[in-house]
This record gives sequence, C-alpha cells and structure tokens, in this order.
Amino acid sequence: MTDHRPWRGVLVATALPLNDDLSVNYDRYAEHCAWLVGNGCDGVVPNGSLGEYQVLTPEERARVVETAVAAIGGERVMPGVAAYGSAESRRWAEQAGEAGCRAVMLLPPNAYRADERSVLAHYAEVARSGLPVVAYNNPIDTKVDLVPELLARLHGEGHIRGVKEFSGDVRRAYRIAELAPELDLLIGADDVLLELAVAGAKGWVAGYPNALPRASVELYRAAVGGDLDTALPLYRQLHPLLRWDSRVEFVQAIKLSMDVVGRHGGPCRPPRAALLPDQEAAVRAATEKAVAAGSS
Repeated sequence: MTDHRPWRGVLVATALPLNDDLSVNYDRYAEHCAWLVGNGCDGVVPNGSLGEYQVLTPEERARVVETAVAAIGGERVMPGVAAYGSAESRRWAEQAGEAGCRAVMLLPPNAYRADERSVLAHYAEVARSGLPVVAYNNPIDTKVDLVPELLARLHGEGHIRGVKEFSGDVRRAYRIAELAPELDLLIGADDVLLELAVAGAKGWVAGYPNALPRASVELYRAAVGGDLDTALPLYRQLHPLLRWDSRVEFVQAIKLSMDVVGRHGGPCRPPRAALLPDQEAAVRAATEKAVAAGSS
C-alpha cells in the first residue's frame, strides 16, 4: 500500500454478511475485512455492487464504511460512493473522508444515460470533496461508457486518479495508457485479470478474494510481475469461478463460494434471488475443485 495511491494492489470489493433476517452483521463484516488483509489483500472497497449498497439504508451504508475503517485502517478502505445525484455522491465522499478513508470509487451518473457534459460535471462535483477519485467504468450496468478519450479528459481536468475498468474490452488498456499515462488502470472484472495485468494494471478491485484470498493474491502478484509460468496455470484453474464476477448473479455466486470454503456468505437482500439449482451446483463444484487443487 502507498499513502498517495491507496487503490494500488488487491482491493476486495467486499461482500456484506447479512443475518437470517437480512440485517447487516457488522461484527462479521469487521472480521471479514481483517481476514482479507491477514491473507494478503491490500484493502477493501465497501459499498460497491458486491456489497449490495443499492439496498442499504443511509445509516447502514455509513456504518459499513466506519466498520471497515475501524477494522483495518482508513488507508486501506476505498468506499464506493455511487448515488443517483452528484450532491449525494459528494456527501458520501465527504463521509468517507470524515471516517478516515484516503480515496473513493465513483460510478458515472446512472439514473439515466448521461451525456459527456453530465459525466464531467458529476466527477467534478465529487472531486470537490478533496479525496482522490477512482472512476468505475461499467457500461454494461450503467449504460454510460467511460471510453478512453473521456477518461483522459476526466484525468486531465483533475477529477480522477484511476479507473476500475469493467467493460471487458482489454484493448482499451493500451489506449488509456497512450492518452493518460499517469491514470492508474485497475482490473475491474475478475475474468480478465491476466490480460489487464499484462497490459500494465496497477491494481485489482476484486470479487473472488472474498472466498479465495491467498490464491487470488498469488495470481495477481504473479501476473503483474510477469511470472506467467505461475500465473497462467493458476488463472486457468480459477477461471471457472472468476467468470462469475461478470455475470448477473455474481453476488450470489461469490457468497455461495464463501459458504463453501467455510466463510459466511449468507443470503442477499431482494430483489436478488437465490441461485437456480444448476447455477448453485456449478458454483459449488467449481469452488470445491479449486479448493481441492490447493486454492484458498
């Protein structure tokens, strides 16, 4: 971890443990954050999609950030601050700063298909919070695409310092590096980890380390270090799981894998429904196979 670029390394987009009544189990969440760091991860990203932020109350959302900071220190916590309105996102960024965080992650406006002017204004507003902002490009879900040219403009105007790239188009890594060489590229989807690591990624906002942190960290370190003899077999071994991170049911899948390995994944809040039987069987089998092969 570095003080000025705390988004570098493996930052886990944390799943949020819920009780049977679907209330948040903050004690389990604190323990989970500490367990991830203890198993080699560099930090956590609470209140991302994997953390079900959309269905949390404001009080829950704030407490999740405070819980993570108390567990592992604010320099290791980069909360998601997405909201429908720019003013609300800025308030979440300010809350993160008050809690001790050193950076935040921000989706573009996602209440509607925003144009470039709206995107620029949105990031400018949240940047006024004073914390470094990492953009999150997820055109599949938001319908707003932070293409390399727009990312370069956002970076050039001082609104963002990095980008979590979830488009799935690994070719963009090279264009981003050409247009904004100082903009840190973060791997945004688990199933393109190797491709983006080889292309120069500086970090990974990761899903599957929630269940398999040590193997995931080993894969990331080998990949960014150019050790393909280590990385490629491990990537092939884990890819049947990693690809769930890019599927609609990614939260349910990762939580199930956590249950399989003896962690607390547990239920999701509606409207997320339980996995179908064939989906559950596939995730369970892939997780058990990975564990049997030595991944953990």
